[in-house]
Amino acid sequence: MTQTQITDIDKKVLSALNERQRRIYSASLAKKFGYGGQTKVHKELGVDYGTLRRGMKDLEEPPMERVRLPGGGRKKIIDQHPEISDEVDKIIKRAGHPMKHIKWTHLSIDKITEKLQAKGYAVHKNVVNRLLWKKKYKLRRNQKELHKKSDPDRDAQFNYIDEQADKYLTQGDIVTSIDAKKTEKLGNFKNEGATYSKPGEATKVKDHDFGDRDESGRTIKAIPFGAYDVKLNKGYVNVGVDHNTSEFAAESIRRWYNKVGKIDYPKSKNLMITADSGGANGNRVRMWKWQLQLLANETGLAIHVFHYPSGTSKWNKIEHRMFSFITKNWQGEPLKSYGIVLGFIEGTTTKTGLSVTAELDSGTYDLKQYPTKEQMGSMNIKPHKFRPDWNYSIYPQV
Repeated sequence: MTQTQITDIDKKVLSALNERQRRIYSASLAKKFGYGGQTKVHKELGVDYGTLRRGMKDLEEPPMERVRLPGGGRKKIIDQHPEISDEVDKIIKRAGHPMKHIKWTHLSIDKITEKLQAKGYAVHKNVVNRLLWKKKYKLRRNQKELHKKSDPDRDAQFNYIDEQADKYLTQGDIVTSIDAKKTEKLGNFKNEGATYSKPGEATKVKDHDFGDRDESGRTIKAIPFGAYDVKLNKGYVNVGVDHNTSEFAAESIRRWYNKVGKIDYPKSKNLMITADSGGANGNRVRMWKWQLQLLANETGLAIHVFHYPSGTSKWNKIEHRMFSFITKNWQGEPLKSYGIVLGFIEGTTTKTGLSVTAELDSGTYDLKQYPTKEQMGSMNIKPHKFRPDWNYSIYPQV
């Protein structure tokens, strides 16, 4: 084997070793060559004499776990320039209440790095990222926390709803989740989301979304009100064209029960409803309760209503088990007609077997309708012991 071949192999080996291993290997080669070995290794492998001498000492000592001696290596730029931490604070403006020390930033890591470099610091964005993490800076979203923290019975209400749902499901009764989806304006308007298309084939929509109007001057819109069967994973959506009122909400439940509910549950005498605390079906809306009384009279059902605390509507099962998938199904598609709306709703499916039925409700529902004192006084309503403002049962009037 020639000397040149040995040198090439040794260079490849050295390139794969760490600092301590390189000096030990270089020193072992020098010892192997004997007299003049250090000069030979220095010339042919480019190893410094000082490194070779340290390597000779390492060969005589027991193995070490450290690659470098304590304090060895290049100093971190943060250690060289500790004022960088304060410079980051200056770049990122603090916002919010000054006594709460809330920190956040809309600047990207690259932008912050550029600003530091402009101040003369040779800093990399990875260093900035680690510094931000250490100082607990982050991009923060708005969080809906006010209602969650304000009511001490929030978690207890969730537990109560779960307990009642288990009870009615065990009895073979109906457990539903109801809500109204966002009102959609019909026409060739932009719908959030994206669809697959080839270059230049993206759907063209109007540059405004004021809404088209019918002959009477009323905005043409779709108001989806849904009922979701928790046990059977089946949904029903009543698409209104007028106003989202308590009467419309109750009518949607009535239609669902007549077309779906009583067929799937012919022997059930109880209907459990979970709903949000706001809107047309809010827990403080008298017209909502009166309309349920009329529904109980017609169907003979005992209707048990449980409202989610304010600010917690996303826990209502209809939101994440049905409406979210409907939104995904029609994303990026202009809702030009009621037929398209109904088609997308009924075409919504999931891996868990969700099926949805939809129909158009062309009825009119007047705003500002209220029950009389006599009607409210005649109601057969029984508030529950726990949070009667959220939980109540309405029985048919005798």
